[in-house]
Amino acid sequence: MEVNQAYISPNTAETDDEISFVLDLSENDPLFQKKKKLLEDVGFDPKGSVALNIASNPDHLKHVLDMMLKRARIINLNEIELYFGGADFANLVGFNSPRHELEALHSVLRLIDCSISNGKVKNKNSLQEIRNATVNMIDELGHKYGEETKVVQDSSCEKEECLLQWGKSNGLHTKLEIAYVEGAGRGAIAKEDLKIGDIALEVPVSLVISENLVFETGMFPILEKIEGISSETMLLLWSMKEKHNSDSNFKLYFDTLPAVFNTGLSFGVNAIMALDGTILLEEIVQAKEHLRNQYEQLFPVLYENYPDVFPPELYTWEQFLWACELWYSNSMKIMFSDGKLRTCLIPVAGFLNHSTCPHITHYGKVDPLTDSVKFPLSRPCNAGEQCFLTYGNFSSSHLLTFYGFLPRQKNPYDVILLDIDIAQDEDCEDAGRMSDSHMVRGTWFSRNNGIFNYGLAPPLLDHFRRPRGPISRTKTHDSLEIEVEILNDLRSTFEDMMESLGGEELDDRDSCSWDVKLAMDFKDLQRRIVSSIITSCDAGCKLLEYELSRCSE
Repeated sequence: MEVNQAYISPNTAETDDEISFVLDLSENDPLFQKKKKLLEDVGFDPKGSVALNIASNPDHLKHVLDMMLKRARIINLNEIELYFGGADFANLVGFNSPRHELEALHSVLRLIDCSISNGKVKNKNSLQEIRNATVNMIDELGHKYGEETKVVQDSSCEKEECLLQWGKSNGLHTKLEIAYVEGAGRGAIAKEDLKIGDIALEVPVSLVISENLVFETGMFPILEKIEGISSETMLLLWSMKEKHNSDSNFKLYFDTLPAVFNTGLSFGVNAIMALDGTILLEEIVQAKEHLRNQYEQLFPVLYENYPDVFPPELYTWEQFLWACELWYSNSMKIMFSDGKLRTCLIPVAGFLNHSTCPHITHYGKVDPLTDSVKFPLSRPCNAGEQCFLTYGNFSSSHLLTFYGFLPRQKNPYDVILLDIDIAQDEDCEDAGRMSDSHMVRGTWFSRNNGIFNYGLAPPLLDHFRRPRGPISRTKTHDSLEIEVEILNDLRSTFEDMMESLGGEELDDRDSCSWDVKLAMDFKDLQRRIVSSIITSCDAGCKLLEYELSRCSE
């Protein structure tokens, strides 16, 4: 899971008549220049503020919140959202995805809370009204995009309960319990109604598994002599041995781990074959080859030279793959108090499942006052509801390969990378600032399907326009003819891609193995994405034909 990092510096200032809110775009943001230009193009001063009159009416309060939210949306845009938004300001200042909207609303909420907590503010009624409106928007977002929880009542969680009791006896605090959830395996369920800001889980650093544990073992003096070995690889080797250690401080944690992780890295031959025609097939094969090469660089050398430290029976290829899947699917990047970012396993936190509309978005930092990792809520979670966090802005192919599942809801990060290098667009101001290649995703995410857009990414369309002459978005006969050519070229490309994916399998999936079923589900997703692009190209051509007929009149 990737660490969540905000690039917003909230500030407020007050006079006798008004409060000024400043959502300042941090210069540490890797997309600073792009976002700065967007703020300016939309009409926002990147260093400017939104003023709230202390004696204000409801319309003014609504306007202030709207301005703050639009500004926050731009500041919180990520690379993919910027790419697909293009120069369409309505997309860039509007709703993009549940996660993005949640981040923007929380930027506003943090700023308001900072103002309310300021003892110098004389009239807090207006601030409280804006806060209530923001909280209501967060709540409505959860109701619209939240996932239903169906707990499997007859499944035992005895080992998980033992782990919770062990954690609590060692300083862990939680308002969650572990249960089996229909369609998701184990999940973390709220024991009570939780509101924004409540700490769902707090784990002391003493219970966090990090590289420091390896440094204290007898294997470290051996491993540190290996050139180029990473702390993550050391942790893999430590885990392979520690899970068999009956005296381990983390025995109860290892007891809750599955004997087999059902991720894409464990796909069998039939599942790999079912992925034929997808880029994921090559990605999984390359990932396994990389891990196999990594394993062969370490073994049998280590257990032949140090059999007491690295017993051969504990360091098989199968055990190595198990450890890799454990760390890929359960680890988190945590910023420690010393300023170092470490890859860690956090007992109990691994039961929190992923959602495109999570309850928890910021959890990647040790609180220096309590020396613990906290998981605060970004949106309410009712008693009996599964509490979700975000693993990161990952595509379904990444989630399948390294976590072993596909999101239930539509994933805005499900992109298909195209074999077109952005570096070729040397005269394009976006070249080198965004992704290294062009991409597409399901056109159901687009709100602009009109002429010159067609639900496709503007940078991709401009890439095809550029060799045909100066880019023009005027409805002249020549420019419309060029648009038809572009859409026909794109349609032909994606028809070939659809053909390579083959027809939809009609087999009874309930009788298939878990990996074949997952592979087939992923392939269906790829077909839907490609089909949406072909459909958008067809619809775009019909629009263009109509406009061309009008030009001929």
